[in-house]
Amino acid sequence: MELTVKGLFKSFGEKEVLRDVNLSAASGSALGLLGRNGAGKTTTIRIIMGVFYPDKGEVLADGKPLDRKRVRIGYMPEERGLYPKKIISEQLVYLTMLRGMNSADARKACDKWLDRMGMTEYKNKKLETLSKGNQQKIQLAATLMCEPDIVILDEPFSGLDPVNAMLLKDVIKEMIDSGAVVLFSSHQMNYVEEFCSNISILNSGKIVADGRIADIKRSYPRDVIEISTQEPQKLSAHIIKTMGDRILTAEQPEKEGNILRIKMKSEQSKGELLSLVSAADTDIDSFRVCEPSLNDIFVQYTEAGI
Repeated sequence: MELTVKGLFKSFGEKEVLRDVNLSAASGSALGLLGRNGAGKTTTIRIIMGVFYPDKGEVLADGKPLDRKRVRIGYMPEERGLYPKKIISEQLVYLTMLRGMNSADARKACDKWLDRMGMTEYKNKKLETLSKGNQQKIQLAATLMCEPDIVILDEPFSGLDPVNAMLLKDVIKEMIDSGAVVLFSSHQMNYVEEFCSNISILNSGKIVADGRIADIKRSYPRDVIEISTQEPQKLSAHIIKTMGDRILTAEQPEKEGNILRIKMKSEQSKGELLSLVSAADTDIDSFRVCEPSLNDIFVQYTEAGI
């Protein structure tokens, strides 16, 4: 299945929240939906879910209007939405039946997902008795019990310890591998890069960057090289002596004693530099082209005035 958001516009009163938003995600992949607070991510998600209707535009599944009665959507909101004073299993079954599953299947799904989350022992306890991390695991179980075709995760790793974060990562990868469409919204760029090959960045209600992360990174100049070596000063002197007219700077960044950073006048000289380094009588651990981090890209595209 391919989920497509096409030409969304949405205003609340005089405030225009979305301006011609277009994005798409396919089964078996995750799309990172990124943006600062107030950029329009939540409004876009709510339109996909049918909570809001757009002023203009449409949400499509395989080119046809999304039928939310047939296409199951699992949503894990940033602000968790379960009932703290209710028994965990009772509310999980209830919420899953609201999505169209019968009672017997909902109870089986409850047992399955509580077991998958390592939470079976809490089945008959109230949610408020659990730690924040365990409450989050219950929220994820509630999201996935209906076996959704589309999974929307909004800041799913917030507040999780490393062990629970590892469990959640495994579950998300299982959802992707099973063929679900996954929309992943987070400010934790390391997780975005781990799950998503594609991103869409919203700023002030419009898409300002869209596509494969690798392609977006390659669109930046590739004229800075980092070399890890046990002899940075020796290698630096050799490079400057041999290629000085093609290099702008050769320096060792502070607190990175074994790193030599070379700024080239032209990225076309990378191959020559690699050949020179390979032939040098110096211990080399790595040679890499410096790319902007996803965090750098996010900041650039979401700064005021873009």
